[in-house]
Amino acid sequence: MPRKPSRQHKSASRPAPSTMLLSAVPQKHGRFDYSPIIDRPVIRWPKGARVAVWVIPNIEHFLFDRPSTRIADGALALNPDVLNYSWRDYGVRVGIWRMMEVMEKHGMKATVALNSDVCKEYPRIIQEGNKLDWEWMGHGTSNSILINKQSLAEERALIKEAVSTITKHTGKPPRGWLSPALSETVHTLDILAENAIDYVGNWVNDEQPYPMRVKKGAMFSMPYSSELNDIPALLGLHQSPERFGQMICDQFDVLYEDGLKTGRVMSICLHPFLVGHPHRSKYLAKAFAHITSRQEVWLATGSEIVDWYKQNCLGK
Repeated sequence: MPRKPSRQHKSASRPAPSTMLLSAVPQKHGRFDYSPIIDRPVIRWPKGARVAVWVIPNIEHFLFDRPSTRIADGALALNPDVLNYSWRDYGVRVGIWRMMEVMEKHGMKATVALNSDVCKEYPRIIQEGNKLDWEWMGHGTSNSILINKQSLAEERALIKEAVSTITKHTGKPPRGWLSPALSETVHTLDILAENAIDYVGNWVNDEQPYPMRVKKGAMFSMPYSSELNDIPALLGLHQSPERFGQMICDQFDVLYEDGLKTGRVMSICLHPFLVGHPHRSKYLAKAFAHITSRQEVWLATGSEIVDWYKQNCLGK
């Protein structure tokens, strides 16, 4: 007599959840067209510079009772997680001041990815950054709240609050934006454009700026890096501080040679609770010295690069 299929056999014949998801119609972002860099018009930066270098310190506020970037996994289950919270808090208490000294010494400009809560919690950072003529771009309200976790109404309110708070406390409205953890919804770019943001660093897919489509106004993508970035390099890949400094130099050297053909943008993405420590800042300083030893380099802010690109490459 034939055996009845077991309940286990029946369930095994169903499509796996991942297969069911893959059968859905793929979503396209529609924000830009494919553009191979070898087919684009040649870019020449000011004074014939081959590489435009922008440095992005991420200055952030973290909520005490929520997990975030960590140095010690063993404390993750603790609430409050004093070890990892205080490790991050070192950045705004000590690390940022060392970063300021290193950057000022080497003439490096900063375009700060700024949580707007920093304006209220750590106003001395804003005061000193303004003295150094740093540019401030939006980075959400805190790094404990991600954009993609918000409803449409919540996202609108969050972006509006971040922009208005930064404007009030720094004296200038932010022109750039980097989301916490580079998080977005399908509405983010349109909402940013509504709030007079004109460039974003969330899309890490190029070495030159490029225009993006938004419902109203204009938006440009600025090259940002998920690799030349101290969090993934030092925490994810476990590179040594010396190796991270060498990565910066290696990246620059190749872009400097490529820049003979057409201008490139190099981003250096930093967090004061990491590179602000003495044993890491030493190698950051060496990398900055290497970059500034070359002549055909443009040390610029995000807005300066975008403005040059619009005026000289798009005729706007």
